[in-house]
Amino acid sequence: QCVATLEGHENEVKSVAWAPSGSLLATCSRDKSVWVWEVDEEEEYECVSVLNSHTQDVKHVVWHPTQELLASASYDDTVKLYHEEEDDWVCCATLEGHESTVWSVAFDGSGERLASCSDDKTVRIWQCYKPGNEEGVACSGTDPTWKCVCNLSGFHSRTIYDVSWCHLTGALATACGDDAIRVFEESTAPPQPPTFSLTAHHCYSSTSSCVITLHCSASVLSTSVEAEPSLRKRPRVSFSRHMSLMARAVFPVSFLE
Repeated sequence: QCVATLEGHENEVKSVAWAPSGSLLATCSRDKSVWVWEVDEEEEYECVSVLNSHTQDVKHVVWHPTQELLASASYDDTVKLYHEEEDDWVCCATLEGHESTVWSVAFDGSGERLASCSDDKTVRIWQCYKPGNEEGVACSGTDPTWKCVCNLSGFHSRTIYDVSWCHLTGALATACGDDAIRVFEESTAPPQPPTFSLTAHHCYSSTSSCVITLHCSASVLSTSVEAEPSLRKRPRVSFSRHMSLMARAVFPVSFLE
């Protein structure tokens, strides 16, 4: 049964997300705003903050896995982060670098990294650096700094609509307008100018500031599901030379090379 209807947005609501505590709900809309709702023990909802930091419609919201830190992706090409400060919610960071609409964002299991995907056909990996970090990344006061440490380009030929971290294996999956799903893994090799491998050709990162390396371990090219189970075709999957056990866990189906 429907126990509550939350109204207030002035245009399409694009995304909703629960905080880890279950006491906060974030919503975002084409009206360019992000709302934070608080729910009490009696399941009464109250809007505790309306955030108008974006200049265009907001596509996606997601919470940090362990903290009350909220991230949003927008048509204005940016990612914004929010936290509570003195009984109100404020924008604490703006991540810039994408050249077109940012469709989705996702934290990894530790919450120390954030992935964003865009209409510019790239995925960016952002790392959280806390004050006094060993890498020497400058921070403002006690606030951490989020820095782009990897730009995955050359793998997708159309808009990337969604991105998701596996909190168990650390694998990163993307959903693309070119009909394919790709899975990336971080290389354990020492930091160096990163090289990315995908199927039979190689792509190089266009960002010189990359400090981590990821490679594509699997790419689902197409699936066809008919009305009868007997007519279902198996996904055709292209692998890089060294197929990992992780990819088999992410895609628990039979593969056909």
